[in-house]
Amino acid sequence: MAESVQKNGRKIIENVGKVIIGKEETVTFLLTALLTEGHVLLEDMPGTGKTQMAKALAASLEAAFSRIQFTPDLLPSDVTGLNVFNRKNNEFELRKGPVFTNILLADEINRATPRTQSGLLECMAEKQVTIDGVSYGLENPFFVIATQNPVETAGTFPLPEAQLDRFMMKLSIGQPSFEEEQDILRRFGKENPLKELKAVITKEELLLMKMDVRDVFVHESLEKYIVEIAAATRKKEKVIAGASTRGALALMHAAKAYAALMGRDYCIPDDVKKLAVPVLAHRLVISYGYQKGNEAQSIIKEILAEVPAPTEDFSKLM
Repeated sequence: MAESVQKNGRKIIENVGKVIIGKEETVTFLLTALLTEGHVLLEDMPGTGKTQMAKALAASLEAAFSRIQFTPDLLPSDVTGLNVFNRKNNEFELRKGPVFTNILLADEINRATPRTQSGLLECMAEKQVTIDGVSYGLENPFFVIATQNPVETAGTFPLPEAQLDRFMMKLSIGQPSFEEEQDILRRFGKENPLKELKAVITKEELLLMKMDVRDVFVHESLEKYIVEIAAATRKKEKVIAGASTRGALALMHAAKAYAALMGRDYCIPDDVKKLAVPVLAHRLVISYGYQKGNEAQSIIKEILAEVPAPTEDFSKLM
């Protein structure tokens, strides 16, 4: 079970690595979220490869890909679609929006108005779209990768805490090392390798991977550990609101997917520790006056150092 998840996961990670150089951990986290029906918020500087990463992931999965460039004048119907009157048939027809896809890149999501941002909420939470009172199911898989620029904040609409909580993870690609950047120049010097990228697994294989992830074993002591971490975020002095129960569930699901990608059919404390920052940090509401992003990450790291981790041999407890 876990071996097949690991094998197919390596295929995807290595394939994306032909386009995105030196960011294997970020791609692994993206795949972790995808396998647990979560969504990802990528926050990074322009030109770091956010769009290329989303496109490379979609190409590797033989999945449909759509991209929405969020702007202040974008309407909710531009995202979800709308009914258009057809004079020939004398009836309304649904013109589907870009959310009817498998992998959706919501580029610069914080540039759209809250009304338009909220158009994605039902899609992300319920895997459906409601247009004129009629609900339409979205394809499986449905995976949202939203991006935002951390520095150009003029004219933007910051995502409210309730919408941030809908994202399983908040990730940053980061700048490449000197050698990696040189490799990028060499690889992209003549042509874009994304054009040559072929699918390495089918959608059906991906759905089987998702089913296998659900069967990964989480011991009771690890469940307790996750709850203790989430509860500790609500007691920190600098935190107005800590991680929700949804956050604790997201951490458990992410740990199961990560364990499977590592070739195990059981979770260990290191899985939880590895994922705690990307899964929980963006869910914390920090007191005014603190640098929110870095401060939230530091708080999660403090909690991981304070909360004792279980020490059992989890391979023998299954």
